[in-house]
Amino acid sequence: MRRPVVGTALLALVLITAPASADPSDPSVPSRSDVREAERRADAAADDVGAIQARIDEANASLEAAAVAAQQASEAYNGARYRLAEARRAERQAAQEARRAARALAVVKRDYRGAVLTTFVGSNPDLAAFNAMLDADGLPSLLDRDATSEIVQAEFEEKRTAYEAAAEEAADAEEAAEDAAADAADAAADAELAKQDAEDAVAAAASAVESVRAEKTRLLRRLARLEGVSVALAEERQAALELQAQQQAELEAQQLAEEQAELEAQQQAEEQAEQEQQEQQEQQEQPEQQPEQQPDTDADPDPTPPPSDLGGASAAIAFARAQLGEPYVWAAAGPGSWDCSGLTMAAWAAGGKSLPHYSVAQYEQSTPISAAELKPGDLVFWGSSSSASSIYHVALYVGDGRIIHAPRTGRPVTEESMYYWIPPTHYARP
Repeated sequence: MRRPVVGTALLALVLITAPASADPSDPSVPSRSDVREAERRADAAADDVGAIQARIDEANASLEAAAVAAQQASEAYNGARYRLAEARRAERQAAQEARRAARALAVVKRDYRGAVLTTFVGSNPDLAAFNAMLDADGLPSLLDRDATSEIVQAEFEEKRTAYEAAAEEAADAEEAAEDAAADAADAAADAELAKQDAEDAVAAAASAVESVRAEKTRLLRRLARLEGVSVALAEERQAALELQAQQQAELEAQQLAEEQAELEAQQQAEEQAEQEQQEQQEQQEQPEQQPEQQPDTDADPDPTPPPSDLGGASAAIAFARAQLGEPYVWAAAGPGSWDCSGLTMAAWAAGGKSLPHYSVAQYEQSTPISAAELKPGDLVFWGSSSSASSIYHVALYVGDGRIIHAPRTGRPVTEESMYYWIPPTHYARP
């Protein structure tokens, strides 16, 4: 903000120095009221400059909020698609199991029917009549007949039990298949709603870009008039101010992350020392053991996950770097355009590991780590809370505090500081 510049400029226009002996009644000499009016106008102009700058900041904040909302909606859609794929997979498996159970029932039913007919052949020569009875009433009806139970032998009873079990299994499988189909239909409906929400959020973000651009242009023109500079200079100055603010935010985020990492390392060291002390005390309390019973080394009860496979991580990073400059498109997973989780999924596919196209699931299918444990190839996440279910953005860590990611609509795949925005909330190793 340049309040002193504006105030000085306006005062200089009004307060023209006059000789000490000048006549106070001379109109060329500013009176006390003139001075007060000049000061008032200078303060008003400075206030206008401050108000304009505040409105520019508000416009930038609204643009950021719209971008975040679009990211959240886009990843929610990815989540809905992920759940739909899982539901359809479960539906296929349930249908396959129902078909298998039905085939098994048919085999057991034929076997049981044959046992029934064989049992009745000796006592009832009218086999055709009995067969007709079976066809008319069915096996369930026959099971309730006292006459049948009287002639059942051990082998016949075994087949009857097998038939009942197969019939129950087939019925359960059919019910499970119907439930799975209903779940898949619900998931498909949810995915359609999530898609519409994402489309609306992305459209709102795009609209915000245009409206904020127009608003900032109007405000910068007014700011240029108040400060007596060109519009180009005002725009250049504003860009410098925003860059300075971003750099300051990055520095603060990095400092916060480093403090958090230091605190985590201290806590881990204290826990390790406490555990070693406890183990030492337990060993002292235990009776002396034979040497062969002593372990050669102490196992780490909670080891840090090993770094991502160097070859896999290198391949993932190389793939991501090859996409630098390609556009962000929500729900895209290449080639040529990406969203955040689509890029990390494809990058790690090049590294030999399969990840879903959904940031929350990528975290859940990886090993959580702390910021202090980050290695190249690890994943860095942003969420709206400490809960993993709130994650809506993911990036690939490349070392030295830098990431490659597909940021959002209007920003292509880029490599930059992991603190370019707000501090990450989660970290994981594929």
